[in-house]
Amino acid sequence: MTLRSPETPAKRPGPYSPDDIVRSGMCIGCGACVGADRTGRAAMAMDAHGHLKPVGPVEWRKTRSPEFSALCPFSPAADDEDDIALARYPDAPQDDARIGRFDSAWVGHVEEGVFRSSGSSGGMGNWTAAELLRTGRVDAVAHVGGLERADADDPLFGYRISRSLDELTAAAKSRYHPVELSGVIETIRSAPGRYAVTGVPCFIKAVHLLRAGDPILRERIVFTLGLFCGHMKSLRMAESFAWQTGVRMQDVARMDYRLKDPTRPANVYTAQFLLKDGGERRRDWWNFADGDWGAGFFQNPACDWCDDVVAETADISFGDAWVEPYSSDGRGTNVVVIRSAELDRMVREAVAAGRLSLRPVDADFIHQTQAAGFRQRREGLAWRLSWPRPGKIRPLKRIAPNVSGLPLRRRGVYLMRHQISRWSHPLFRLARRTSRPGVYLRWAGAMLAFYQALAWSRGWLGALFDRLEAASGGGSGRAGGA
Repeated sequence: MTLRSPETPAKRPGPYSPDDIVRSGMCIGCGACVGADRTGRAAMAMDAHGHLKPVGPVEWRKTRSPEFSALCPFSPAADDEDDIALARYPDAPQDDARIGRFDSAWVGHVEEGVFRSSGSSGGMGNWTAAELLRTGRVDAVAHVGGLERADADDPLFGYRISRSLDELTAAAKSRYHPVELSGVIETIRSAPGRYAVTGVPCFIKAVHLLRAGDPILRERIVFTLGLFCGHMKSLRMAESFAWQTGVRMQDVARMDYRLKDPTRPANVYTAQFLLKDGGERRRDWWNFADGDWGAGFFQNPACDWCDDVVAETADISFGDAWVEPYSSDGRGTNVVVIRSAELDRMVREAVAAGRLSLRPVDADFIHQTQAAGFRQRREGLAWRLSWPRPGKIRPLKRIAPNVSGLPLRRRGVYLMRHQISRWSHPLFRLARRTSRPGVYLRWAGAMLAFYQALAWSRGWLGALFDRLEAASGGGSGRAGGA
């Protein structure tokens, strides 16, 4: 089942250049364009707002080519998720407009070892990567881990290649942090072997687009492991959290975005900073001025144009089970969608052996666990696609622009989320340059209060929208928090 409207063209031919995509706010910073460049001219660098962007000679950045147009995951000329999934999983027995083609879906956790206790959720992502290594299905896994930092502006995390179980398990857990693929793509191209690559939906899509144009990558990247995604954050989110815990980024050695506590609900996130002097700071996300994920602080602009929540092109993908009773279980619980017949057999064998505690679920259950994300990337995206974009590339997605039938409150939530995302970057930059954190934090606190009043029908703002909605005959349009 496709999302694409019958009247929407399959592709816009372009061609496009890296600069076209960046200027249009559609560059996610995946590094696919740099990974495809074999001349050494291009690189990925952090911009002033803490997003990774391609840099290089003017002729490389501005050259419009069919090759670039076909490999950028946000290019209107590239194959979309439906195209990629159909080619990769033609025999998948199930097809759903929300989660794509798939063999099976599950909810549960890892029983064996420390995978569950050492992971952010139920441990299934790291267990799968480890099982691929253990069984010899792959020789190495490309995944995200911590980096050594010399400067306050250095990233905390980046892609690495692990060839042993010890290397892999040392880098478990979720990282809400900008990363890019170009370095590991070059390693895979230069070092023979069978590889698995982990990533968020747009990164997995980029891997498949790279594989389509490169026979070496096509041969060596044999599995892709996807992560459900709400949106990508900039480097500045970590810095803002550090400010609010009284920490300077130059003093941070490591950060844990989701410190696990089995005695508390899984959806109570705690950020932890480990300092170079051996000290530690921690604070719950809900106590940060910008700690409500759904409000959109520091969101990458490209995420406004994404329609893939569950990594529809990955051989297997993982998310959190954000429904009861699982969301109250602080030990963590995964939902899993499997599209590879081989991985489906691998997981079923482990379930039968008692190594995994999983029960089968359907597409409706998966959708329910990620309901807010689907609203943002279905009805919210359809509305955003209707906005004028003078001088910028118009995104082409699998759903058509739509301005009708969206309740006033929902429009308010989506618009406010977009504005918070847009203005958090320059205001944080101003606060940073003037060494006055309050410039940003007071604004963030006020915007969060307005957003939550609108989303949850709190206070006078929620009551006002209720009255306006009722007067228009549209009902309450209650947002439900996201």
